[in-house]
Amino acid sequence: MREFTAEYLGATREGMWADSREALQPLCLERCERALDVGAGTGELTRVLREESSGEVVAVDADADLLTHVSGSIAVGDACRLSFADNSVDLAVCQALLVNLPDPGRVVREFARVASERTAVIEPDNSAVTIDSTVEAEGALARRARERYLAGVSTDASLGAAQELFGEAGLSSVEVRDYDHERVIAPPYSERALTAAKRKTTGKSIASDRETMLVGDTTPEEYDALRQAWRKVGRAAVKQMQDNEYRRREVVPFYVTVGSVM
Repeated sequence: MREFTAEYLGATREGMWADSREALQPLCLERCERALDVGAGTGELTRVLREESSGEVVAVDADADLLTHVSGSIAVGDACRLSFADNSVDLAVCQALLVNLPDPGRVVREFARVASERTAVIEPDNSAVTIDSTVEAEGALARRARERYLAGVSTDASLGAAQELFGEAGLSSVEVRDYDHERVIAPPYSERALTAAKRKTTGKSIASDRETMLVGDTTPEEYDALRQAWRKVGRAAVKQMQDNEYRRREVVPFYVTVGSVM
């Protein structure tokens, strides 16, 4: 399983659910007395669940350090072996967890064990991410880098909707809603956006994916060429930022799959 820093989780989840929470309606949060947010990380989804529910929301993660960023009820635990009794919560839910696990079906079955009413997973289709940028080459380059990265990962990073996994776990009344997480960079630029652009100019922002890309069908020479192109895009982005002209819109499609425990 991939490990994530608090900084990475904060950056990729920034603003998520701030625009609309309609896709979360099937979770029936207003009726939950107790819910688990599994793979909670630094608690971005936990905070949303707590705002929508008057009941207890427990943040669960295998990384105790990440949970130090979460207030309230927390529990260190493995998503595949939850330390909760059968039917002990109303809802078990996760966000962007299954795409990073080798056996997502096992997690869904574990959710169905501990939940008495509903289970839900909120998962992205990372193969369908789109980027529009004022740097002309950025969108196509990011797509090429993503394809090479996905070719090397050992998990289903493009999972998206999970009806099949829910059916295999014996869940019923399965419903899927979509939610597009949009991240926009525009003037005035945040410190995080400025730092990200500077990292592109050095190639560091893609260097962490080198090993995974090489596991796929990317050669070292192809990776080096990709990194050089990435640095060029970074320099163009920084130049446009200096002139307050840079704009970037990224859309990550998420799917909220909800099922009832039989």
